[in-house]
Amino acid sequence: MALVERTYLEMTSPDALRAADAPAQDVRIEQATACTPSFYRYLYAEVGRDYRWTDRLAWTDHQVREHLGTPGISVHVAYVGGTPAGYFELTRHGDGSCELSYFGLLPEFQGRGLGKLLLTRATQEAWASGPTRVWLHTCTLDGPAALPNYIARGFVPYKKESHPQG
Repeated sequence: MALVERTYLEMTSPDALRAADAPAQDVRIEQATACTPSFYRYLYAEVGRDYRWTDRLAWTDHQVREHLGTPGISVHVAYVGGTPAGYFELTRHGDGSCELSYFGLLPEFQGRGLGKLLLTRATQEAWASGPTRVWLHTCTLDGPAALPNYIARGFVPYKKESHPQG
C-alpha cells in the first residue's frame, strides 16, 4: 500500500515572507465576504479535483453556511480577467496562529506563476490578522509545485508524517 507523506510548514515572522512579483496578467484577489454555498463548493471541488479533496464535497448548504459564518474563517478568490482562477481559505485559531487551510488554482490557471502571487497574498492576509505564526500542511497528493512554492515564499517544514493512501 502506498503511503502519503504530509508536511507541516510554518512562518514565525512576517519578515520571513519572500514575496513574489505579480505576473503580467489582469489578476485581482479579493475576500469573498458574501460567499454562497454553491460558489464555495465550486471552488473546493474544482481546485481540489486532481488532489483528492473530498472531505467537504458532501456538506449541505447549511453546513457550508455555518462554516463560512464561523469567526476567524475567511475565503479569498483570485480572478484573472474577471474569471475565478483559484482561492485560499484562512482559519484563525484560538492559540493565536493562522492556518492557510485551503489553497490552490483551477487547472486552467496553473503553470502561469499565479500560485506564487496567490501564496504571497494569502500569507500577507494571514499576517494582517496579527497571529503568532502562519502555518499550513501539504502532502504528496498535492501538485508538484506546492511544496517548492511554500518553501520559496519562506515557509519552513517543522513536522512530517505518513499515512496509508486511501
